Amino acid sequence: MRVDVVVVGAGVSGLTAARRLSDAGLAVAVVEARDRVGGRVRTHRPGGDEPALELGAQVVHGDRNPVWDVLEPDAAEPVSPGRALVATAGRVLPLGVLARLGNPPWAVEQSLLDGQGEDVPAAGRLTRGDQAEWLRQNWAADPESLSTAGMAAGRRADDVGEGRFAVRGGFDLLPGALARGLDVHCGSPVRSITWARGRVEARLDEGAVMAAAAVVTVPPPVVAGGALAIADLPSRKRAAAESLRLGDAWCAVLTLCRPAPESAVVFDAEGGLGFVTSTAGSTRVLVVAKAGAAARAREAAREGPPPLGRVLPWAGDARPEHVEAADWGADAWATGAFTYPRVGALWARAAWAEPVSETVFFAGEATAAGVPMVQAAMASGRRAAGEVLEAVGR
Repeated sequence: MRVDVVVVGAGVSGLTAARRLSDAGLAVAVVEARDRVGGRVRTHRPGGDEPALELGAQVVHGDRNPVWDVLEPDAAEPVSPGRALVATAGRVLPLGVLARLGNPPWAVEQSLLDGQGEDVPAAGRLTRGDQAEWLRQNWAADPESLSTAGMAAGRRADDVGEGRFAVRGGFDLLPGALARGLDVHCGSPVRSITWARGRVEARLDEGAVMAAAAVVTVPPPVVAGGALAIADLPSRKRAAAESLRLGDAWCAVLTLCRPAPESAVVFDAEGGLGFVTSTAGSTRVLVVAKAGAAARAREAAREGPPPLGRVLPWAGDARPEHVEAADWGADAWATGAFTYPRVGALWARAAWAEPVSETVFFAGEATAAGVPMVQAAMASGRRAAGEVLEAVGR
């Protein structure tokens, strides 16, 4: 196959880049290892009257988020999780009660962002274990590795307005809309890329794609670990790929034998299950666990579905009847949830974003300056497409 540009990866960043390049009149092929588009966007639809549940990207932050430029005008659905609870010290308390007791765990994040922004571990600013767990679940990283400067820089760069929204009908409507009309090849992992200036060959298990340029959107550890080999990668680029890390994550929809009496989201401050969300009248519970909690939830799932009574008292000792899980940390093409700002590696995002000889270009949330969410992935795809268009004189 011969095209103008080959895009490696059909996640949100790759599809955004391909969309812009195709709209500019270039022949573009998007090659994806998975059997679906979306990357770390994965929607589970239980069927019947049950709402869609997200096993990957959870919510859209901000009423000015570029997601709303792609989807239908009525796609934004304000998130109303019901009661906010915290499981701590053997009790499940309303968030407001914990706040009135003074210095709730989430307050530490604002204090870190208000600081001088030194590239030092967040762990040095913590006084309690629940503060550490809050950072683990929001940044997918242990505080010993999490840079306060990186956290602050990410928040400053993230200007998408107010509010938290679900995508009515499921988050995967976004990559579906971006992919519409594009030449997308799923189930076709790119194993290697060789290149000379103005010429690229992307080798697949069967055949190859020849192009004038490539846009690589896979997470950096996929390259650092050798799953995708890129020939003649400059030493600075290789060092960046080795420095950028994604935090561990395990997400699951657990089906119980009894419906929830209320809608609630529970933060497990003891580090067992991350965030647990129930919906009134539904038997399905969503668990989103990151960092150490992901490893514990993954191990527990191997032995059988874990009981949820510790964080959802109404569930008692009932074990889930079914588990639909997405193990992002064990996913060879994801290697985790998202790229976190690691102490000593803040230089690596910009380095990984740099094109190589106006021929191999890079996108993905790992290359973006903002908080590692879907808007960062979209921005990186637009930026990489602009670089390609400038290189080819369009």
